[in-house]
Amino acid sequence: MSDLDHRVGVREQNLVVRNLRLSNVTEENCDELVKSIDQLFGIDEVSYNIKEGEIHLAYDAANINLDGIEEVIRKHNADVHDDWWTHTKESYYKFVDQNVKDNAAHKPWSCHKVPPGASRKNK
Repeated sequence: MSDLDHRVGVREQNLVVRNLRLSNVTEENCDELVKSIDQLFGIDEVSYNIKEGEIHLAYDAANINLDGIEEVIRKHNADVHDDWWTHTKESYYKFVDQNVKDNAAHKPWSCHKVPPGASRKNK
């Protein structure tokens, strides 16, 4: 896949996929919740499995993070499920998202570059 296979604001190298259980999602607020998240810049895809109570997210971690998505979830009177495994995954996801964001802004260096002021003569 390339960047052209994704929505605007999503780069393949920064794409992350997340699955989290949610609480208090009903048939009434489910569609509006998914629609609101889907409109955020950097979201590639979102879906909610009401039977399993799990949200599936694919997004560019350099443009949006899990905290911003959770804020939208809470606006719709839902929340991340309160159990040990979900909190462990959530913490790990946030850690990885921050690394992706930091690395996206990092200017790479290379040992193959000629240092400033040095010549390219073979010795």
